[in-house]
Amino acid sequence: MKMRTYSVGFLLALVPTLMAGADTTSKATAPQLSAAQIVEKNVSARGGVERWRAVQTLEFKGKMQAGGNRRPTIPVPGTKISPEVKVSRPVEQAELPFVWEFGRGRKQRLEIEFNGQTAVQVYDGTQGWKLRPFLNRHDVEKFTPEELKQYAQVSDLDGYLIDYAAKGSKVESEGVEQVEGRSAYKLKVTDKNGYTHHVWVDAQNFLEVKVEGMPRRLDGKYHPVAIFLRDYRPVNGLMMPYVLETTVEGIKDTEKIQIEEIVSNPKLDESKFAMPR
Repeated sequence: MKMRTYSVGFLLALVPTLMAGADTTSKATAPQLSAAQIVEKNVSARGGVERWRAVQTLEFKGKMQAGGNRRPTIPVPGTKISPEVKVSRPVEQAELPFVWEFGRGRKQRLEIEFNGQTAVQVYDGTQGWKLRPFLNRHDVEKFTPEELKQYAQVSDLDGYLIDYAAKGSKVESEGVEQVEGRSAYKLKVTDKNGYTHHVWVDAQNFLEVKVEGMPRRLDGKYHPVAIFLRDYRPVNGLMMPYVLETTVEGIKDTEKIQIEEIVSNPKLDESKFAMPR
């Protein structure tokens, strides 16, 4: 899950040293397996395909880090802050409460509490909108064409590997690399629209440990993004990561999401994904 990018886009969203650790030296060793075998073991480790097919909605609650005045932006997926906009932020790193809801069809709604206000970002699987009061923008804004393109590439709530063939995707193995000191299989996933994503699966427990995020444009250039998944715990028989850390190549600071509660199949009103009139 690209809990992503943020994002998903997550997590939605959301490496200099950690990316450098993912190399292809001779130290990276693991049993030789085909892409299909790796995916099969991953699906089993995550709880099995039938359990995942039964999941229609997910809800995550927790806290996400927001940089202080030493950082250029608050990490809300899809936001772009121009130099003339004044944003009130603490000097030190802050942790902002969030609620992140997912529905089948790549639907997601992210709410972040900041300074007594609630920022909202929603994607209904086709269109998206956002509300950013901390930027003094109190009107609902539609996603830009670039944001829509990015969200069109995010995975469904079960990630890129569960039921990949049924989703029209193709998975290829690209060898074994070191990720945070452990061997991991690097998989290339190409979806039915031709978009490609990379996923790293731990060679011992077969859980995802790293996912390629959407590149971020900083200083006029796109920087590679990686999301590291840690602290897996069982949720109704499914293995879920409770820590997501996003790293951007060339940027020292990282963005960490600490999940405190995960609810499987909560009742989500469809109106939550509709754009306010």
